[in-house]
Amino acid sequence: MRIIEVFHSLQGEGPLTGVRTTFIRTARCNLRCAWCDTQYSFGPGRSRSIASLLTEVSRHKTRHVCLTGGEPLLQSESVTLVRRLADRGITTVVETGGSLDVSPYLGVPRLVLSVDVKCPSSGMERRNRWANLSRLRFRDVLKFVIADRKDYLYARRVVRRYRGPATLVFQPVWGTDAGRLADWVLRDRLDVRLMLQEHKVLWGEAPGR
Repeated sequence: MRIIEVFHSLQGEGPLTGVRTTFIRTARCNLRCAWCDTQYSFGPGRSRSIASLLTEVSRHKTRHVCLTGGEPLLQSESVTLVRRLADRGITTVVETGGSLDVSPYLGVPRLVLSVDVKCPSSGMERRNRWANLSRLRFRDVLKFVIADRKDYLYARRVVRRYRGPATLVFQPVWGTDAGRLADWVLRDRLDVRLMLQEHKVLWGEAPGR
């Protein structure tokens, strides 16, 4: 697999926020979101074997792994990796930009999908793969990163039409007014979880945290 970094930290996003986790960040991404905070993952990275990644996860002694990117779904070996992690009793969260088919991961035990719906400010909303939404399960996450009112209205339309069981998460783009977004959610009585990026609250925008 092509890997940018592997590190030990606290999960900063989604329902497992605050949980001690080993992060495996894959190289390359097929999207170019305007507000992307991990542009250093666009490069080729370096080649790592699945065995070496499993050894590093074991060294950190975590029960949770986050496979992120970049875009991990670009790498076919990632399915084998998450299956091997599941065999070891490890729960893996796979974070994907939402433009690629999540089907190959649905049969993997102990796996949580965190799937983005790209809003207009990202510049990538035309790349959303809407077929993914009907495949998400109760334990999965459907995430909207929101920068402004236009993004919010777009996300609200999707949420009001969505009938699936996944947890719905609204996450403000870092540095925007999170309180304003909270006010909009409360006024419209949306059944979503508003979540900040805890790792940035703790450590700022330092890579590998």
